[in-house]
Amino acid sequence: MSKATLVVMAAGIGSRFGGGIKQLAPVGPNGEIIMDFSVYDALEAGFDKVVFVIRRDLEKDFREVIGDRIGKQVEVDYAYQELDDIPEKYRDKFPGRTKPWGTGQAILCCKDLVDSPFLVINADDYYGKDAFREAYAYLTSMENTDKIQICMVSFILKNTLSDNGGVTRGVCSVSADGMLTGITETHNIEKDGDGAVIRREDGTVIRLDADSAVSMNMWGLTPDFFNILEKGFDEFLSGVESTDLKAEYLLPTIIGELLGKGELNVKVLKSHDQWFGVTYKEDREAVMNEVKNLIDKGVYPSVLYR
Repeated sequence: MSKATLVVMAAGIGSRFGGGIKQLAPVGPNGEIIMDFSVYDALEAGFDKVVFVIRRDLEKDFREVIGDRIGKQVEVDYAYQELDDIPEKYRDKFPGRTKPWGTGQAILCCKDLVDSPFLVINADDYYGKDAFREAYAYLTSMENTDKIQICMVSFILKNTLSDNGGVTRGVCSVSADGMLTGITETHNIEKDGDGAVIRREDGTVIRLDADSAVSMNMWGLTPDFFNILEKGFDEFLSGVESTDLKAEYLLPTIIGELLGKGELNVKVLKSHDQWFGVTYKEDREAVMNEVKNLIDKGVYPSVLYR
């Protein structure tokens, strides 16, 4: 079986969730959290290693809640995303900064731990079995070409919204042959009946196509991509003003820029499963109900790991 690694971005857990690390709260009948189901699906699909990207201050809790349990099932490594994990020449440039630099930096943290094709996911999103099967099949059958080949598993916008507040999504343009042609990082998208809207501070409302393909940060990459990220991160930091405390080096933006320059190809894979996630603490009850339904239908056993 071909090698492939699952990279779980968990350094941001807690930040949008009212403090603490409530994304580590159980949603399954035996204390399982969303990550348990993602890892289970990834192992079933064929992935043979898991790298968790976390903050050092969360390590003890993280290991107790999930890391040690997963470590009994598969090879596990930890990467640490920290504010000061940037090139030394920029360390004194941002004295007021308090948080790390986004998903691009999170992936870059893994460069010494990953040597096979890898799939990147968010810690607090449930993606479904289809997504992992599609991604593994793609990552383990890529052919060498002059241009870097990556993939993205897409979801339908209306299936990825929260009842409890606005969310950020990468809204995608996809060609007839299933290739990504553009991606726009779009903030504060809210559910509006069956539709999706952005409500601006001035009161204007922008309606979005609720059937748009969106990125849920589920990217299939190769180790070559670390070199691109490293070079790009340096350029990004050089261009950020020292007073800009919120600038982030984001994977969808990075990939969108590379796409615009014609430097890579992105195959858009489609998951046929329903997405759900914990963005806000009020989302947890709905997630628990979804998990129960999946167990009742036999999609998952009542005990994930024996």
